Amino acid sequence: MIVGTAGHIDHGKTALLQALTGQAGDTRQEERARGMTIDLGYRYATLGEGEPLTGFIDVPGHERFIHNMLAGAHGIDLVLLVVAADDGVMPQTREHLAIIELLGIPQALVAVSKCDRVEPARLAEVQAQVTELLAPGPYAGAPQFPLSSLTGEGVAALRQALRAAQGTVRQRSVRGGFRLAVDRAFAVSGAGIVVTGTALAGQVSAGDTLLLGKAGKPVRVRGLHAQNQAALVAEAGQRVALNITGERLAVDQVHRGDWLVPQWLHAPSVRVDIELSLLPTQTRTFEHFSAVHVHLGTQDVTARVALLEGEQLKAGQRMFAQLLLNAPLQAVHGDRLVLRDQRAQHTLGGGRVLDPFAPSRQRRSEARLRQLQVLNQADDLEQALPALLAAAPGGLDPQRLERQFNRLRDTWRLPEGVLVVATRQGQLLFAQSQWQALKHQVLERLARFHEQEPDQLGPDRDRLRRFTALALERPAFVSLLEELLVEGALSSSGPWLHLPEHKVQLSDADTQLWARVLPRLLAGEFDPPWVRTLASEENAAQDEVRLLLRKLARLGLVHQVVRDLFYPEATLRRMAERLLQQAQTSPIVQVAAFRDMLGIGRKRSVQILEYFDRIGLTRRVADQRYIRADSALAEFQARP
Repeated sequence: MIVGTAGHIDHGKTALLQALTGQAGDTRQEERARGMTIDLGYRYATLGEGEPLTGFIDVPGHERFIHNMLAGAHGIDLVLLVVAADDGVMPQTREHLAIIELLGIPQALVAVSKCDRVEPARLAEVQAQVTELLAPGPYAGAPQFPLSSLTGEGVAALRQALRAAQGTVRQRSVRGGFRLAVDRAFAVSGAGIVVTGTALAGQVSAGDTLLLGKAGKPVRVRGLHAQNQAALVAEAGQRVALNITGERLAVDQVHRGDWLVPQWLHAPSVRVDIELSLLPTQTRTFEHFSAVHVHLGTQDVTARVALLEGEQLKAGQRMFAQLLLNAPLQAVHGDRLVLRDQRAQHTLGGGRVLDPFAPSRQRRSEARLRQLQVLNQADDLEQALPALLAAAPGGLDPQRLERQFNRLRDTWRLPEGVLVVATRQGQLLFAQSQWQALKHQVLERLARFHEQEPDQLGPDRDRLRRFTALALERPAFVSLLEELLVEGALSSSGPWLHLPEHKVQLSDADTQLWARVLPRLLAGEFDPPWVRTLASEENAAQDEVRLLLRKLARLGLVHQVVRDLFYPEATLRRMAERLLQQAQTSPIVQVAAFRDMLGIGRKRSVQILEYFDRIGLTRRVADQRYIRADSALAEFQARP
């Protein structure tokens, strides 16, 4: 169990921990000189004979050091709210209480300290204040323990309550990747660099490799301590000290706020969607795009808050929001965070991370808000997945889900009806019914294309993707088309896609023009006329002739060697046959020999050979060109 203190400055938090553990606090010279806790303090003690070690985190109470208090408050199991009997409830009492409520710390005990300084009536008055303070929140009715750290009165009763609470602490799940928010880093003579923090998830062992900080520097765990004792394995819910080593790693490169995570989980982001809750005590309305400080783990970064369901948020209200961070944040679904104002003087509210990889576009769309609603209601991946798929027309990236929920894929239990689709850029998840609906939409819209463009064989992949306007990234769309082709619901002719029953239908005018143009192309043999010549001879517009020949090229009746130069299919095959005959004597294709064989100029010969390169009959390597033995056109060699 990890216990953290909370409360106003000079209410006796450090003295109370000394009475409970027998260990002095405020070990820093500046703290001793000023008589106040400035930074986090750590102690370990057993609450009774045979009990395991309990970790205690002492936090500063001064308002100037709230950022240090926040760094220590994440990951604790029980908060010890300390209220001095002489002062009663004070400003930092309220602010610390608000923070621990926002962080969702599961249990709280109240120590009413300095009871030896007040009369019983004053003690009763302060206890009534505390009861009233806690009544509206999750710690209503929390046990109160009047005590004096100086005389020892009441300390034993508090220790007994802590022992009882130790048996009720919820065991944290160790599944998922290890996550440690670094709160200290120092060098130990003979050992090297040591970092400490509270393990928020997973397990770590000596010898493991982790990534450090937003840059993801690889480090190896040489050794570790868990709850201040040497160990081979540490896990979520423990205070952990790791002796780490890495290439050119120096202690001044490790800072409070850095994270240690495995490689697969490392994914810092600068856009995070949260459910934002504004404290009821706020006197000012929170405005869209306000600047804030964001505290998560031990990290403190500045950000702007984009409200997603309105332009304002009033005290005590909740709303989905997106954090636009000025530095990368390492977060997973369910993490709790606290927001403070731009000048870091007041706590505004807090939130729960819903999606650490928030989109930059359509963040206020109905579909996106539905996704956030699902994420807000779900506690784990399996619970959220069906609704997330329903709200994700483009599918879900399983690698992103792994990082979002800190769950490796081999631990998932995919619900029935979830389809894993392989794409060239990795796998995607779809609801099976959704994937079939996408196929139907492609075929339906391709049929519409054929109706609108009956003289075209069909669009290529990219044009069809634009025409269908589906919410699919290109790799997923290509996989969809490949499945349709395998199933026979879709056909391809070269790059052109069409329904199996579709054929290009030339208009009467196109048919008549083709009947006049074809003899001229055939008569030209290996040097056919250009488009401009054909248009002049047939008294037709160049665009009209060019468009006709391009349609015929899609049908495979002609071949466009260069712009505005088309060869009939029969002529191209004759040239290919002669090239293959020439190659029987030598595997190397000589431009000069090919030119002489066809009786045309060198430039035209090069253009034809480059076209053969494109269609796969030949392959150019450096300055040489060879016949491709695997080419389908090699069948010309066997033809009579």
